[in-house]
Amino acid sequence: MVPKGKLVIIGGAVDLGSSLNYNENISHPHYIKFFEQGILRRVIVESDKAENSVVEVITTASQIPDIVGTEYIKSFKQLQVNNVNVLDIRSRTDAANKEYLERISNADVVMFTGGDQLRLSSIFGGTPFLQILKRRYQEDNFLIAGTSAGAAASSTNMIYRGSSSEALVKGEVQITAGLGFVDSVIVDTHFVQRGRIGRLFYAVASNPGMLGIGLGEDAGLLITDGNCLEAIGSGLTILVDGRHISETSIYDVEIGSPVSIDGLRVHVMSLFDKYDLEKHELEIKKALKVEDGVFLKVKDYDN
Repeated sequence: MVPKGKLVIIGGAVDLGSSLNYNENISHPHYIKFFEQGILRRVIVESDKAENSVVEVITTASQIPDIVGTEYIKSFKQLQVNNVNVLDIRSRTDAANKEYLERISNADVVMFTGGDQLRLSSIFGGTPFLQILKRRYQEDNFLIAGTSAGAAASSTNMIYRGSSSEALVKGEVQITAGLGFVDSVIVDTHFVQRGRIGRLFYAVASNPGMLGIGLGEDAGLLITDGNCLEAIGSGLTILVDGRHISETSIYDVEIGSPVSIDGLRVHVMSLFDKYDLEKHELEIKKALKVEDGVFLKVKDYDN
């Protein structure tokens, strides 16, 4: 079934509330960084109701939800979107709260913030909250967005642990079930800045049927029809295709041993490039103009 909804996954920028970066003395920016780069603007452009959208920001992944929620409200207001609310769901009991279920049933956009993706999967997995989100994504003109942890948890399978430096050692990268909005992919975030390409190589080698998606900071993908990926934002997105792996040692070596892989294919996407998940084809857009820092829909440039 082709979903009627849209999914936006974002590599992250400041990642407020991350378990890796949390510091009570951190100097917080006035606005979420990717707002300035146009990704948040694109989220609103893609929503059917645009500036009149009802937006619910879900700060469950964050350790500093009050700060993160406030920053998102400020950022959306800069885009003339004023009907923005924060859902700070801290437990599975919260995820069954009737008021919260009603709010996401009436929202036009849901935004998952950064932090710890394992909190998202363990709190929302199997709940009425997630069931409503999945149904609306399939049946309604509904937009789900996630940055950092929110992006990593968007797929059926997600990486939740694994250091960058030891990523190509068997057993170092750990994968569990995600929220399941998109199949056949696995997403990693803060990809370029934290040197996580080894994590994605390992994840794909362990299941070559999944397309690895590495989102740089200030980079994102707009996913429509469940299979069309369009690059948005100023950063780069790396795709790792394991379907042509001819040989790997991943199933032979012992835990803690390095892994060898032959035949991985890598693609690099930048602004407005598209990738077809069914055909596994990359379409590179050329000579597209960005006016006044505003990223418009690709169709606005097509003749």
